[in-house]
Amino acid sequence: MTEIGPQIMRARTKTFALRIIKLFRTLSNRADAQVLGKQLLRCGTAVAANYRAACRSRSRAEFIAKIGVVVEEADESMLWIELLGEAGIVPPPRLEALHQEARELTAIFTATRQSTRARRS
Repeated sequence: MTEIGPQIMRARTKTFALRIIKLFRTLSNRADAQVLGKQLLRCGTAVAANYRAACRSRSRAEFIAKIGVVVEEADESMLWIELLGEAGIVPPPRLEALHQEARELTAIFTATRQSTRARRS
C-alpha cells in the first residue's frame, strides 16, 4: 500500500467534512433526521479537526493517541450514515459514496496507527 502524505489526507478529511455538512443541510426538520444528522455532523467534521491536531503532535505517543481519536470519529461516522439510510431518512444509494469514504478513512487511519505503534517498538 502506498503511503499517503499528510497534505493529501488533510484535504481528503476536509472534503469529507464538507460533504457531511452539505448532507446535513438537506435533511428534513423531523426530530429523527436532526438527531442522527447532528451526530454525523459532529463526528464527521471531527475527523478533519482531529487529524489536523494529530499532524501537530509533539511526540509519537501523542500522535498515536490523536490518530486513535480520528479512527473512532471515522468509525462513528459510518454508524450514523448507516442509520440514516436504514431508517429511511436518506435513500441508501445517496449515502453509498460517503459511507465508502468513511470506511476508507477508518482503514487508512487504523493502518497508520498500527504502523506507527510498530515503529515505536
